[in-house]
Amino acid sequence: MPAEQRPQTGLEQVPLTIHSANGDHHFTVEVARTPAQQERGLMFVRSLTGDRGMIFPYNPAQDVAFWMKNTLIPLDMVFIRSDGTIIRITTAKPLDETPVPSGEPVAAVLEIAAGRAAELGIKTGDIAEWPH
Repeated sequence: MPAEQRPQTGLEQVPLTIHSANGDHHFTVEVARTPAQQERGLMFVRSLTGDRGMIFPYNPAQDVAFWMKNTLIPLDMVFIRSDGTIIRITTAKPLDETPVPSGEPVAAVLEIAAGRAAELGIKTGDIAEWPH
């Protein structure tokens, strides 16, 4: 089976907005709700456009760690508190299985194309908003 060109098909897609000092940034993200969907994440995806991504919600908020097993593209991981505040942004390397911890309980982790957060001026303290 060839590598995928976008996130998983069949997952719910929702709008997500990040409110930053320099304006609002809009994305369409697929929601990885189930453990199986979260385990697969963006594995085998070969490209991700700048306005797309995947969100991993947690209810209740919890400490999590992500890695890049079978993930072929670099990603920005955006860790989000229950109130929507971004607490951490890190860029993960393809195929790196080193855990990337949230550092505190989070309500969600957003994955977008690597470098996109810096390109848009998204920073810790900004607010992410999506239907959940």
